[in-house]
Amino acid sequence: MPHMQWSNALDTGIDEIDKQHRRIIDYINSLYDAREARDEELVAKVLTELLDYAFSHFGYEERFMREIGYPSLEAHQVIHQQFAQKVEEFVSRFEAGEDVEDDLINLLNRWLVNHIKNEDGDYADFARKRG
Repeated sequence: MPHMQWSNALDTGIDEIDKQHRRIIDYINSLYDAREARDEELVAKVLTELLDYAFSHFGYEERFMREIGYPSLEAHQVIHQQFAQKVEEFVSRFEAGEDVEDDLINLLNRWLVNHIKNEDGDYADFARKRG
């Protein structure tokens, strides 16, 4: 599988958010590497770290949106919750011994790019307009 690369098209223009998004991509790429090495212990470790970081990032984003008075905060929180549920299902299946890494990596890639370009782009636009 090819690794995920940062693209300027993913920039929100909010330095800390972009830094966190790049870190999530680093974790996804570490997950690729662990999968390619067929190291199940490393997959589990990276997956745990990736999810911990992603959920911490969601909290940061939600605080940021609250601070700027973003009117679609609740809808954005629902999207985060739905994503968390999907990932938790994958993790449960992985822990049960099912081979889900490729599907999970594909989900992470698609979801992250779509989420950054759309939902995150919306609050970034709102923040720029507010100054």
